[in-house]
Amino acid sequence: MAEKMPTASREAALRIAQAARLLENIEIRPFVEALAERYGLPLTETRLMAVTVEDLRELLAGSHADASCAVGVPLETLKAVIRLFKGDGVEGSDLPPVESCAEGEMRNSIRVAVASNHGEELDGHFGSCERFLIYQVSPDALKLIAVRGALDADREEERNAARAALIADCQILYLQSIGGPAAAKVVRAGVHPVKRPQGGPAREILSKLQESLASPPPWIARVMGVPAASLARYAQVLATPAEG
Repeated sequence: MAEKMPTASREAALRIAQAARLLENIEIRPFVEALAERYGLPLTETRLMAVTVEDLRELLAGSHADASCAVGVPLETLKAVIRLFKGDGVEGSDLPPVESCAEGEMRNSIRVAVASNHGEELDGHFGSCERFLIYQVSPDALKLIAVRGALDADREEERNAARAALIADCQILYLQSIGGPAAAKVVRAGVHPVKRPQGGPAREILSKLQESLASPPPWIARVMGVPAASLARYAQVLATPAEG
């Protein structure tokens, strides 16, 4: 049986609920239905970030919208709702803060995706996780550089390929589980899937990966494009002229 598409991601639902409080007398169900009709399901933080003041005014007032209000809703309230939709001042949000990382800043690093549903937890399955946490990992630094919502990809005809495309700039993907056909699409995108069925805090799991980067085993060396540590001694022998 096909998976039922969620109405909204948890983060989007949180933003909509807090926006509805700002709008006071509005009924939340018709509000959600109006958003869904215009932007499609599932409602995600990415889609909410695209809503403008003018969009919101039209959703609330229809043909009654004017330049300063929407059926009694002041312009400043509309702007406050838009700020919430963009993630500004959301109470109880579990989206982790993203760290800046300039191109080329972290030498000898790899990019790693983590399938996640809550905070900075590795607690997601490839085909159903709400988001991918994207980390840049080097021997001496570990930065969360992006949070990419995954539910939008589920509207595509090839949903697994669309999810794989979201992380195609990564070398490794950590997740709790993944099916064979989906794993093939991830590998085809140039990403090495690593299953951790027990899950856990993403940074703790990646810190173990980080420790191995200075002297990488063969599978990590392969994704990094560097010689494996276990082969280094053989390279040294081959480089040393034989006596005699």
